[in-house]
Amino acid sequence: MVSARPYPRPSRRALLLGAGAGAAALATPGLAGAASARGSEVDTVVEWYDVTAATIGVITGPLQVNSSRTWAIGWIAAWRAVTRARGGAATDAALAGAVHETLTTLVPARAADLDAALAATLDRLGPAAAVRAAVESGRDAARDVLAERAGDGLDLASVNRPFTPPAAAPGVWQPTPPGYAAAVQAGQGDGRPFLIEDVPAYLPGPPPALDSGRYARDLAESRAVGAAQSTSRSDRQTDVARFWAQTSLNGYTGALRAVAGTVRGTARRVALVALFHAATVDAQIVTYAAKYRDLRWRPVTAIRTGDIAPDPEWTPLITTPAHPEYPSGHTTYAGAAEVVLRSLAGPPAGPVQLASPTAAGVTLTYRDWRELTRDNIDARVWSGIHLRHTDEVGATVGRLVAAAGLARWDGRPL
Repeated sequence: MVSARPYPRPSRRALLLGAGAGAAALATPGLAGAASARGSEVDTVVEWYDVTAATIGVITGPLQVNSSRTWAIGWIAAWRAVTRARGGAATDAALAGAVHETLTTLVPARAADLDAALAATLDRLGPAAAVRAAVESGRDAARDVLAERAGDGLDLASVNRPFTPPAAAPGVWQPTPPGYAAAVQAGQGDGRPFLIEDVPAYLPGPPPALDSGRYARDLAESRAVGAAQSTSRSDRQTDVARFWAQTSLNGYTGALRAVAGTVRGTARRVALVALFHAATVDAQIVTYAAKYRDLRWRPVTAIRTGDIAPDPEWTPLITTPAHPEYPSGHTTYAGAAEVVLRSLAGPPAGPVQLASPTAAGVTLTYRDWRELTRDNIDARVWSGIHLRHTDEVGATVGRLVAAAGLARWDGRPL
């Protein structure tokens, strides 16, 4: 059971505008492609969404929360800037200025490409003084948010601080084969959230006891269907498992883009992107606070060394990530994403088709945001890297964190 207490509900303006307020295709073009379009048909929100996605690129797990933070900062700044702009081309310029300033500050290696993208946007918007002033307003908004988030504990060094595992014991996490890599993301649970305040309020209860029926059933399922050479896993299950082996941020970038281009109103669309990433950052913080509190062992360790019919040669379909079992980071992210998308965008207007860098040739089609959560829950079991209870609890935690964050943001329609 996850506990949550009510929070005071400051206005949207207080949270996103005020400093210190508590603080359908997957493929996205490269920066040149995003910035090269000309003419009135260009959608500046989608243009700079694609610029952000290309700048972040395909990431690995240890980079995820830091990359999500970059998205959140850039698009919170954009939201502040566009709500202050006077409409028309100035609104688009304010958005571009905010995202450009954020990305050049946090991803300086891409500065030349980002400068080219901004130049292309401004060339399209024209030389009016109001446009140039709006760009500077966007830059100012980005500097403000960057200053507010300084020292939030979500830099790479803080997130991936060294961790010494405890002595081996039944149920206790240990580095996992084949590489027995050191633990990653051990400091992530100490990061400062964007929307919620009290991380401990959203921590789940402990995982099932090792002598419980639930634990035995879940371990048997992961052992059977999650083995590398499983004969009980179907081809479709293998495809889904491999598909969601990608990081959650990469997996949802296409899904969010599918609706960011259809929600009406620039401010609403920018707020959707900003809140999506703020809520999923918060969910990731809660996940890792729980992981390094409970330090539960992974299925591969339990199956190879545990008391239930140990099999020293058992190997999962997907290599086990180098951090503790409980709860699942993928499903916590999915639960949070589901709530934000459902609350702020509504159901998909049509089928959303997604592809994955970890499953070449596989395309999955979704018609409801709950389906992505369902597949994430199943995928981590079919991969052999989680137990089902772990995944189900993760989804619940993500939903609660996102719902609390949105309620605290305001809760009224945008």
